[in-house]
Amino acid sequence: MVQLPQDRSTLAHTVAGAFPAHLSEDAGKVLAVLPETRFPPTRHFEAEVRGEIVALPARLYNEEPDAASVRRLNRTQQEMLHCLYTRQSDGHVRQRHLETILESMQPWIVPFVMRLTGEYVLEILEVIREGLDDLAVAGSARRSLYGEFIAHNPMFFARTERRVVSYWTCYYRGDYPEFGTYPGSALMEAFRAAATEYSGRQWPRNTPAPSAVRRPTGLDIV
Repeated sequence: MVQLPQDRSTLAHTVAGAFPAHLSEDAGKVLAVLPETRFPPTRHFEAEVRGEIVALPARLYNEEPDAASVRRLNRTQQEMLHCLYTRQSDGHVRQRHLETILESMQPWIVPFVMRLTGEYVLEILEVIREGLDDLAVAGSARRSLYGEFIAHNPMFFARTERRVVSYWTCYYRGDYPEFGTYPGSALMEAFRAAATEYSGRQWPRNTPAPSAVRRPTGLDIV
């Protein structure tokens, strides 16, 4: 039996909901260039961005649009498109689009980047660590941007930390016997320092001792 494309309204809801309301018109432009897919976005996770709740897709299955279509979008719309494709099912696609947004200072980009730090692709962790190197600079605008997000999304960050440790235990403990040497650990420390500086208090550590780390469950691996 031939599978038909999913109802476009489902995708429209996903695209609009992933960004603040003031970007709704831009979201429509982005939606217009997304290719059809037989599979709808899977689940969603929420984050607060400047006082507004957004819902990002756990995974997106649309193929990438052609280059000509992307060029017709303005800069904001292109960044929104790249954000959405950091949720694509192919890790190479996620990394490629991530690399285009790491320098951006748009607050609605932060949850897309943060979510990727809690996933299992080591190369993506390394890209984020290199692309956000100014997180280590006290008083930097980027440190403030990420510190603000974490301060307003403590549960989001706590779960991200737990995921980082779980994937290290499951896949990378052999290459990095000490968690402190794992790229994800360095990122968590940088994010925690950013939250500490922004909030004015020591940000709590959410990672368990390595000996107590559990293997990730099906709910963690997406």
